[in-house]
Amino acid sequence: MAITSRTIIFSIFFLLVVGVGGILLQIFLSKKEGKWAGLILPIITFCASFIYLLNVANIGELSSVIMTIVSVFLLGNIPTVVLLGIYAVCKERRKKRRDLEKMSVQDLE
Repeated sequence: MAITSRTIIFSIFFLLVVGVGGILLQIFLSKKEGKWAGLILPIITFCASFIYLLNVANIGELSSVIMTIVSVFLLGNIPTVVLLGIYAVCKERRKKRRDLEKMSVQDLE
């Protein structure tokens, strides 16, 4: 019983560290000057969602299989949507900051 509790606690801690680390890495990459640096993690998670589809078993009816494939694809792309949201927010903030700098330079002239 104690081993199971420790395993669960360790697993939750590990997932939190990986999740927070991934979000912080995405923020760091999105703040980079280049466009492609912030798109690395979303591309990786999008490709991983196709790997999830390979694990869908044929369970009978075609409609059931199609619904399973669609739901696995949508659920597998939740991290992609989150990472793209972070990317969009960081790029928008950089654009606003750049526009303010241009305005301040124009005011000085």
